Amino acid sequence: MVSITLSVSDEVRGIMRKFPEVNWSALVRKSIEEKAKILIVKQEMLKKLDSEKEFNDWAVNLIRKGRKKH
Repeated sequence: MVSITLSVSDEVRGIMRKFPEVNWSALVRKSIEEKAKILIVKQEMLKKLDSEKEFNDWAVNLIRKGRKKH
């Protein structure tokens, strides 16, 4: 596992010291992991949408052509 160092304000550090029962390292690690997973899902969804762009453009143009005829 890789270690990172974070900086927080003195005010936040003071608050953190008031709650020593909280495993701040684990909390931050879990938050980062969850955000990373969300970003991967978002990236995959955008990739899928991009791969369907040609079909979507074709469908929109087909509908527009149909409206022009009526």
